[in-house]
Amino acid sequence: MPRRTVSVPHPTKDSTPSNSGEKDPLKSNGDPSAGAPEEKVELRKKVTLLRGISIITGTIIGAGIFISPKGILKNSGSVGMSLVVWIACGILSLFGALSYAELGTSIKKSGGHYTYILEAFGPQVAFMRMWVDMIAIRPAGLAVIALAFGRYILEPIFMPCGVPEIAIKLATTIGLTAVMYLNSMSVSWTARIQIFLTFSKLLTIAIIIVPGVYLLFKGETKNFENAFEVNTIHLSGLPLAFYSGMFAYAGWFYLNFVTEEVENPERTVPLAICISMVIVMICYTMTNVAYYTVMSAEELLASDAVAVTFAEKLMGNFSVAVPVFVALSCFGSMNGCLFAISRMFFVASREGQLPEVLSMIHIRRHTPLPAVIVLYPITLLILFLGDIYSLLNFMSFLRWLFIGVAVIGLIYMRYTRPDMPRPFKVPIFIPAVFSLTCFFMVFLSLYSDPINTGIGFAISLTGIPAYYIFIHCERKPKWFQKLSGQRLQKMQMAKA
Repeated sequence: MPRRTVSVPHPTKDSTPSNSGEKDPLKSNGDPSAGAPEEKVELRKKVTLLRGISIITGTIIGAGIFISPKGILKNSGSVGMSLVVWIACGILSLFGALSYAELGTSIKKSGGHYTYILEAFGPQVAFMRMWVDMIAIRPAGLAVIALAFGRYILEPIFMPCGVPEIAIKLATTIGLTAVMYLNSMSVSWTARIQIFLTFSKLLTIAIIIVPGVYLLFKGETKNFENAFEVNTIHLSGLPLAFYSGMFAYAGWFYLNFVTEEVENPERTVPLAICISMVIVMICYTMTNVAYYTVMSAEELLASDAVAVTFAEKLMGNFSVAVPVFVALSCFGSMNGCLFAISRMFFVASREGQLPEVLSMIHIRRHTPLPAVIVLYPITLLILFLGDIYSLLNFMSFLRWLFIGVAVIGLIYMRYTRPDMPRPFKVPIFIPAVFSLTCFFMVFLSLYSDPINTGIGFAISLTGIPAYYIFIHCERKPKWFQKLSGQRLQKMQMAKA
């Protein structure tokens, strides 16, 4: 698949505006034509080490650790085993993150999973990944995070009553619009706000950890007695506990979506990934230790919002502020997710697999504005009309399938492209163990929920005819040719 280098076509005689000195605010990567400015229009390298850490950490840590970190406890059966699962899932996620650090430093292109699958296995498999992300996974994922933001930002206002659904959806729409606007206007401000939100999350976690650990050192250890009691450990539930834990750590791959905007990626990408994973592992483990110090396992399982229950027992009226911190945490996850995912659509357009308009860059703001806003209408449609949680159940296993395929691609390229520069190289057992973990999670989805998984697999298969209609077939629909610029390019070639 030839890579696009031009996004704004040369104007024809009929389409040339009368005011020829007016500049188009959207241009693509380095187009020297159509009156482009002297400065090359491209996505600038504005992601420093601190910003990279904030993207990863701020996206991984969402609302789950504050609201319902009980899936692991429920399926593991004991306090001690649940802590073991949290740590083990952190280590396995670190293996995946290290594998992506090698991919990110050897393939210095943005796009994350899509780019690595494209490089290893070609355009067909890469298009399948991008297709599923665009039509279902990313819009539904954004809608779920945005709904959590809308619910918890309004909760202090409506306490002790419940928040009306219409109010939640309106607040959700406002939050989603704010994130879209921010990402469209400035990379620097997006990164700065992400740093602020990440520090606010870490402050919230510190407010939980410090008093909990203080009580632990004072001798509050009754909830840790018989922590590994054999009779309560559910061996049959451990796979589901690991499944919950791996989802809690998901997000370590988002920096790889913006590799082209990272300063000195050979150094920054591995450092940011390693530092972020250590921070998240410590935060998750110590937060759960603090919870168990103050609450029994039964109290934690019965709580609808664990952090609120914790704050009520220790801090009294301060618990009212917890929903606000949760809302800020959700906003940070939305911000980091959208910042990263928009680059995948930008790269897919540049590679010729999405309409050309999505590879355009704003000439003054240097943001991929069309790629940022493309998810907005789809997400709002799902938010108001779709069954979001069913859609996520259908599609969630595909995330791990394609991440496993990308990591298998790392192993595959070790043999097919041995001369590829690899500034950061991990031992082969690390990607091997992690890819097996991903495929185990796919198998677990098939075993535990074959109907929903089968529906999700069927939805993903729609990418095959879509690829042959929109990408492979020479006689594409005219509206798609117009959007992608191929029709105009063919006319120009014919004239030449």
